[in-house]
Amino acid sequence: MQDLMSMLQNMRRPRLLMRAARIGAQDYHRDVHLPRLLGYGNLPRHGAALMRLIELETVLNEQRQTDQSAYCLLRHIDLLIAIVGESRILRGTKPDLAI
Repeated sequence: MQDLMSMLQNMRRPRLLMRAARIGAQDYHRDVHLPRLLGYGNLPRHGAALMRLIELETVLNEQRQTDQSAYCLLRHIDLLIAIVGESRILRGTKPDLAI
């Protein structure tokens, strides 16, 4: 299994989606955003949260690519924002330098 950082580096998403995610990640607060995306309760550690977010985003990306009616662009962007935000926290980098 790949490690988290190599999984993130191998993600290929449309440029516009990633641009929106980077902009949104500037205001990312895990205690506000993660419960809405992962469910309420105790927040998982950064690595575990990132793995779950990647799993959820992969499903949405497959829906996007196959033009399924269940695809939700806003949820996809929310998940990408959380992925970028969590990866920045995990790396300990400044927002303007990550991903």
